[in-house]
Amino acid sequence: MKKKVYARILDPFIELKNGSFFLFGPRGVGKSYLLRTVIDQKKTFYINLLDSSLYFRLQRNPSELMDMIISKPVNQVVIDEIQRIPELLNLVHLMIEEQELKFILTGSSARKLKRGQANMLAGRALSRELFPLTWSEIDDFNLKKYLQFGGLPSSYLSANPDDFLNAYTNTYLKEEIQAEGLVKKLPAFSSFLSMAALSSGEQLNFANISNEVGVSAVTIREYYSILEDTLLGFFVQPWVKSKKRKPISTAKFYFFDTGVRNTLAEIGTLDEKSNTWGQAFEHFIAMELRAFLSYKLKNKIKLCYWRSTSQFEVDFILGDAVAIEVKSAKKVQANFLKGLKALQEEGLVNKFYLVSNDPLEKVTDGVHCLPWQVFLEKLWSGKII
Repeated sequence: MKKKVYARILDPFIELKNGSFFLFGPRGVGKSYLLRTVIDQKKTFYINLLDSSLYFRLQRNPSELMDMIISKPVNQVVIDEIQRIPELLNLVHLMIEEQELKFILTGSSARKLKRGQANMLAGRALSRELFPLTWSEIDDFNLKKYLQFGGLPSSYLSANPDDFLNAYTNTYLKEEIQAEGLVKKLPAFSSFLSMAALSSGEQLNFANISNEVGVSAVTIREYYSILEDTLLGFFVQPWVKSKKRKPISTAKFYFFDTGVRNTLAEIGTLDEKSNTWGQAFEHFIAMELRAFLSYKLKNKIKLCYWRSTSQFEVDFILGDAVAIEVKSAKKVQANFLKGLKALQEEGLVNKFYLVSNDPLEKVTDGVHCLPWQVFLEKLWSGKII
């Protein structure tokens, strides 16, 4: 049986018309597959730095890159996992200017590039990011399956997603962390991953995790930095502009994928009536909002959340314009609106949405209560922001 393929929102061919670009994303989101299916093979030269022989060859002698490329009758080049040899970027820079070649530079980690002060080709290469499959990319979307196993293509399409996700998390520990020497105590980091996954979507508490893992709070902060730099998660910063109610200034952290999060947290089958189902549903909406802002080039709009010291909370705020509360319940209740109503009193946000599994659409006290499918349809069609 032919494996099903989903069309991605991000189109590398269109991006390449505007010039060279970095394409970042965690391993497994489909960067290489996407490029090989969209880019003209006859005009493109591929260099995969996960190929050990090629990696060691270029690591020993980076200048060989120019010989490899210039000898080929191509005008565009893909270098997979560029962060493995950041020194190559100086040569890429030179070939963009002198040979007028176009490059797509993929990476599953920005850590080496950021920490090593690599040549990021300022003004000569844009930066794009590929995420797990989104709702708008899956024509046969199954919410229960997605919340449990996430949107990595090989997971969502697999007959045995548990096996894939277990292998994925083990590979990450082995290849991304241990092989690159990012942490000194791998067992402690492994324990941290479990704790971070369990608390994904909650306010960060470095002291509590520090006590559980047995390393300092400073080390926990560094561990979270590693997750962000290796693209395995993202921070949602607090929205702190409210005046009538003092805001909390602690960030939240979400893993990049619900399936990876569940595997690391050792969460088994999700029960629709459980708290873990509600957490996964909120996590899913967070992933959609993040992908939307990136794919639609709305990067200046920040994804935040709001919580006051008096315990009023709104799950997500887009810029200063849209407030979104997420509930997994199948029937909207009046108390679901408390946080949104409190935020309305500030007079700073224009639109208010309650997203749930309730099939009934309605407007209550200025809050648009929408089924999640309707909300996402409006989001991706540009009707929310």
